[in-house]
Amino acid sequence: MYPRDLSYKMPPEWAPHTRSFISWPVKASMVHPDNYETVCAGYAATIRAMAEFEPVTVIVNEEDKAKVEALFAGNDRVDCLVVEHNDAWLRDNGPTFVVNDQGDVAGVNWKFNAWGGKYSPWDLDDAVAPQIIEHYGKRRFDAPLVMEGGSLHVDGEGTLLTTEECLLNPNRNPELSREQIEEYLKRYLSVEKIIWLNRGLSGDETDGHVDNVACFAAPGKVIIQVCNDPSDDNYAISQENLRILREATDAKGRKLEIIEIEQPPYREYDGDRLTLSYLNFYFVNGGIVLPVFGGDAEETDRKAVEALQAAFPDRVIRTVDGMAVIAEGGNVHCTTQQMP
Repeated sequence: MYPRDLSYKMPPEWAPHTRSFISWPVKASMVHPDNYETVCAGYAATIRAMAEFEPVTVIVNEEDKAKVEALFAGNDRVDCLVVEHNDAWLRDNGPTFVVNDQGDVAGVNWKFNAWGGKYSPWDLDDAVAPQIIEHYGKRRFDAPLVMEGGSLHVDGEGTLLTTEECLLNPNRNPELSREQIEEYLKRYLSVEKIIWLNRGLSGDETDGHVDNVACFAAPGKVIIQVCNDPSDDNYAISQENLRILREATDAKGRKLEIIEIEQPPYREYDGDRLTLSYLNFYFVNGGIVLPVFGGDAEETDRKAVEALQAAFPDRVIRTVDGMAVIAEGGNVHCTTQQMP
């Protein structure tokens, strides 16, 4: 039996959460281990921001448990759960939660291979999702598909948004066709239509995760990050994605309303482009946790806050330092996972 057969479906991220999850960083897995303390401070800031709105469970290795508990002592919305892990991107190796018509929550356990085998080892990360699902006593659905949570968004009404660059990459599911991948997504998430963008942002080592590019703001409404500089690689990428979205209809047959957010200025770290994205924000109950980048990005930071506040007038926009963890390859949305 698949989740769809039992009326389970993946709710949109803005639906109410029971709690949020985040994994604590592991120095041995970091691309830039000298930045460990800075990265931990960035994670701590995100946890505190989320905890202003809802409970947060921090997935920790046993050796970090006491330190993390001390860091959040007195905050009754933050607790720790020991699940050994290799790396700290829970959006991608954690469970995807689904809900049925009776309000029962279950978890989809995808296969995880560290973004196409880029970072070894990943055996502990691949085992994280089932342990979280078991700890909370939820029904588990094991999907025979390598899939990362950052590679998909849903609108809650049957439409899923993703990129061909990631899901059709031969380093994920080389034995499966596009049609077979679509069918698995429909069975496990109860979606009816998939909108395929082509590429993700330039320099994104996840092979184009959609959570840096575009997301649903509501059924029939999509937010997309755009580039206005024709000399930037992201210009052609965002123009193509805009064209696809303008021509698309969702599962209900609606044309999409599109909200554009201007990308932050170009930045590098050790010669590599940083994948800066305002779309890597995270919905919490009554709010949004938004990475901002400061400095020469002050103007685009302001525009992003204004655009999101206009799109979500009833939500508090809570900003955090988006530069704290970005050199490791991701940001707020990449680190988090919600339980509806």
